[in-house]
Amino acid sequence: MKAITPLAALLFSAAPAFAQNDNTTDNAPLDDWFGDPLIVTPSGFAERAYETPYLIDVVGEDEIRDYGIRSVPEALKYTPGVLVQRTSHGQGSPFIRGFTGYRNVFLIDGVRLNNSIFRSGPNQYWNTIDPFSIERLEVIKGPASVVYGSDAVGGTVNAITLSPYGYSDSNNLAGRARARYASNERSIGGRFELSPTFNIDGKQLGILIGGSVSDFGDLQGGSDIGRQNGTSYGQYAADVKAEYFLSDNSRLLFAHQRIRQNNVPRTHSTVQGISFAGTTVGTDLQRDLDQERELTYVQLHTEDIEGGPFSAFKVGLSWQNTNQAQDRIRGNGDLEFDTLRVQTLGFFAQAQSEVSDSLTLTYGIDYYRDQVDTFGSDSGSAPTTFVQGQFGDDATYDLLGIYLQGDFDLTERLSLVLGGRWNYSAADADRVNNPAIPGSDPTNPADIIAVSDSWNAFVGSARLTYEIEPEELLVFGGVSQGFRAPNLSDLTGNISSNATDIEIASPGLEPEYYTALEIGFKGQGENYGWQASYYYTFIEDQIVRFGTGVPNEFTRGNIGDGYVNGIELDGTWKPTDATTLFANAFWQLGEVDAIPVAGGPIVAEYIERNPPITVNFGARYDLPDYPLWVYGIVTFADDADFVTSRDGRDTQRVPPGGTPSYTTVNLGMGWEIAPNATLTFTLENITDEDYRVHGSGVNGAGFGAIVGLDLKF
Repeated sequence: MKAITPLAALLFSAAPAFAQNDNTTDNAPLDDWFGDPLIVTPSGFAERAYETPYLIDVVGEDEIRDYGIRSVPEALKYTPGVLVQRTSHGQGSPFIRGFTGYRNVFLIDGVRLNNSIFRSGPNQYWNTIDPFSIERLEVIKGPASVVYGSDAVGGTVNAITLSPYGYSDSNNLAGRARARYASNERSIGGRFELSPTFNIDGKQLGILIGGSVSDFGDLQGGSDIGRQNGTSYGQYAADVKAEYFLSDNSRLLFAHQRIRQNNVPRTHSTVQGISFAGTTVGTDLQRDLDQERELTYVQLHTEDIEGGPFSAFKVGLSWQNTNQAQDRIRGNGDLEFDTLRVQTLGFFAQAQSEVSDSLTLTYGIDYYRDQVDTFGSDSGSAPTTFVQGQFGDDATYDLLGIYLQGDFDLTERLSLVLGGRWNYSAADADRVNNPAIPGSDPTNPADIIAVSDSWNAFVGSARLTYEIEPEELLVFGGVSQGFRAPNLSDLTGNISSNATDIEIASPGLEPEYYTALEIGFKGQGENYGWQASYYYTFIEDQIVRFGTGVPNEFTRGNIGDGYVNGIELDGTWKPTDATTLFANAFWQLGEVDAIPVAGGPIVAEYIERNPPITVNFGARYDLPDYPLWVYGIVTFADDADFVTSRDGRDTQRVPPGGTPSYTTVNLGMGWEIAPNATLTFTLENITDEDYRVHGSGVNGAGFGAIVGLDLKF
């Protein structure tokens, strides 16, 4: 077994869609990029990563295990073009090509995690995916709204979850147990799973049942920061997946997932926060979040169909339920309590048709409907129940899209992917706090308004690949559009943000539009693989916060025009069979219009949380004739000093003038102590450096050991 490198973006070996895996199959050796993996996210169907006109990054379960990764957002930390901001120890939000929150799409087995209450800034929802349940993460960077609709602006991440394994000619029972311990966060967690499989009259039925429990203690920072009190929380998750093979090329899937996080603190806003490089300490006595999410879906996947209108198709029906509750005790002792429930019904159908040897059509329809209920109260000196919680109460939100995309082989070496999408969005909220009236009395009709609006959007994409040297070097590029329809967070939000800011409802907004130009290269050979890209994204009508004139009160408007551009580099080289060297780097800079002073002029500012130049270097050595490997990774992040007026107000998370540079060094090893048992050991941040990822509310982990054990049977 070989672990995946940070460059598994290119390197992950995805099994064919209907491979009936056994529990001894490794995810991917380091050099599987050279074998050209299959991925499903760009079009929805399996295709060669090398041939796609995108920069592809994939993180596999072995990488998550071997590097001691503790959450899904942090699994992306070695991916070029991604900044993983952490508001708290239990809340992570990747910035992908300059965008975070509701401007990136997260999918779970093709089902949208995004819903209508996602915020513009960092949010906690990507952290509600159990990392123990992930087979791989596929990352597509840049606008992908043709296939995935609203929100697919900075990037699209698809979490492919574990499937049943251990198939044989007879009934069988396989299983797996995993454990993880980290000294610098005093955490321990693990997962146990069983996978019974059955041969029913020559047809296979597999079931996977798993459960995870993790207890995260207070996070230890670097040498000067030390223990960061008030950062601990607990988490448990359970899941079941069943797949029945109707034929060799068709399977029926059922899955249910549930995860709960208890008392996740937003430490930076409390008195237990720490000052780093001049940041201020919060005044709240407590600010904890309970988070619970359930997803249930049924899907039918079919491929390699002969003699019909479709060569492959997928259809799925899903139900997702998200609940959260926030307890906040302000410095004056007032208790604020708010709850949120979002129930989402989803449906999608995708198909492919091989029209000719040189033309493949991919097309589909998807529909999602949210039902949102919120509650808010304040039990201070004058106990109050509010009109709404953080978002409009008794609300619905609809997303409907239809798309068509063609893959044309124009010549033997030149291919064109051309597509378009129509999207319809509608928001209705019956109980919204009137932004024109400071009161929030649910019994006073003047304090309540209804918000109702709808939008149509049309977007397209045209991307080319040209093989300069067949199977060795290609150039890709083109233009892709993205859009984002206003959601309930924009229209009805009544949200506390930064240290003192309050956002109010903003009816009458219009969709945002983005147009990205990109050119890149991919190369591969017997002992190397690399990719590079330059992108420039035009921003039009972005919804931006600005002051109303009332102290610390903000509304929103479509005033944001601007751009973001960047360079990403990624490569792997194997000078010997036992030695692998890898590196990646990215640079990014952007500006967007803002109104820094209430009532003042529109001016161009840097995009929020503009990431610093970041470089990862690594090496791995596999001992010949021994099931043992060692590795090291060095990460360098430059000063993050391109700050905005909003960054300047966020004094608890962004130091004055920006976040200082840092360098971290991790060393690790892995050992197959038996054919089905793997022990991993990582020394994290061996220099014990004090550092903070730009925009985060907690510092990164100091020196510590992470130990993992993976047992299969």
